[in-house]
Amino acid sequence: MPASPTSFRRLPAEWEPQSAVQLTFPHEQTDWRDVLDEVLPCFIRIAETISRFEKVLIVCRDAAALKKRLLNAVQDNLIFFECESNDTWARDHGGITVFENGKPVLLDFVFNGWGLKFPADKDNLITRRLYNRGIFQADIRHGGIVLEGGGIESDGQGTLLTTAECMLSPNRNPHLDKTQIEDHLKTCFGLDRVLWLHHGYLAGDDTDSHIDTLARFCDAGTIAYVQCDDPSDEHFDALQRMEAELRAFRNKVGSPYRLVPLPWPDACFDAEGHRLPATYANFLIINGAVLVPTYRVPQDTDALDVLKNIFPGRRIIGIDCRPLILQHGSLHCVTMQYPANVIKT
Repeated sequence: MPASPTSFRRLPAEWEPQSAVQLTFPHEQTDWRDVLDEVLPCFIRIAETISRFEKVLIVCRDAAALKKRLLNAVQDNLIFFECESNDTWARDHGGITVFENGKPVLLDFVFNGWGLKFPADKDNLITRRLYNRGIFQADIRHGGIVLEGGGIESDGQGTLLTTAECMLSPNRNPHLDKTQIEDHLKTCFGLDRVLWLHHGYLAGDDTDSHIDTLARFCDAGTIAYVQCDDPSDEHFDALQRMEAELRAFRNKVGSPYRLVPLPWPDACFDAEGHRLPATYANFLIINGAVLVPTYRVPQDTDALDVLKNIFPGRRIIGIDCRPLILQHGSLHCVTMQYPANVIKT
C-alpha cells in the first residue's frame, strides 16, 4: 500500500494521547526461562499500572493463565492476543505509528534481533499478525528497512533524535549509507531533520546504543539525558562527549534545548559480575502518567524527583525494573505505545 506522494506525514511524540500500550510477555522459551519467577511480577506490575490509565495490549502464549495473575488490573482495559514470540522487547518489534493527513498508519519495520545478534523470526511477525487478527483500526505498511522503535525519538514536530552507532550498524542496513538512511527516515516519518548523536553508550547494552537508553524528548524543547559525573566510571568520557553534542543541538527556531540531566545510578551487576545497563532515560510516557524504571539503588528517589519537575502535569510512578536489566533492557524497551485511534475499542 504505497503512500500518496502528496500525503502530509507526521511521527507523533510519545506524550500525545494514546489508545494502548503493548507488552509482549516472557515465557519458558525465551531467554527469561531461568528467572521467570523474578521477571513476571515486573511485567505484571507494568501491565496493571498502565491499565489504570489506558488499555494494555498483551501478546502472550497463554492468555488464560496470565489473566489469573493480573488480578489488580482494570480488566476492561486488557486486550489479550496469543502469539508465538522469541523474546519480550515490544519497543523494537512493535509497529510504529505515523499520521498521514491526520489518519494513523502503522509502519511495520524489519526487526532482525538488533543486528543479527539474537533470533527474531517470530517477533518480526507479531505486528502483521495483530493486524490480520483485527486488533488495529489503522492501515499497515512495511517500513522498508531494519529499524527498532528504541532507536528513534520524535518531538512530534518533524525532528528525530537517533544514534549513529545503532542506525548505521552494518548488520542492519548495510546497503544504505548515512545520507540514504536519513532520506528514508525523512520520507517514512515526514521529518524536517534528523539529529545524530555519535557518542554515548551503556555497558551491557545489546542494542548498539539505542537512543531511549541515553536521551529522550520530554517536550519539543526539552531533552532529558543520562549524565555520568564520576570520572573513574568507564562511561564518563563517552557521556561527556554526548552531553557536548546535545548542547550543540538547536531546536527548530534556532534556540538551544533545555537539557535536564538524569541521575547516574550506582553500577548494577549480574551474578557473573557483568555490568548491567541501568538507565533512568528508559521511562515510558502514558496518558496522565510517566512510568520510571528503578533499580534498588539510592539514586532512584532523585530520578523520580527530576522527572516530576519535567512532567508536572503527570503522575510519576516508579516501577522496580532490576529484573529487566538482567536481559539488558528496561521499562521503555518492553513497551510500545499506540496513539489514539490505532487500537480498536
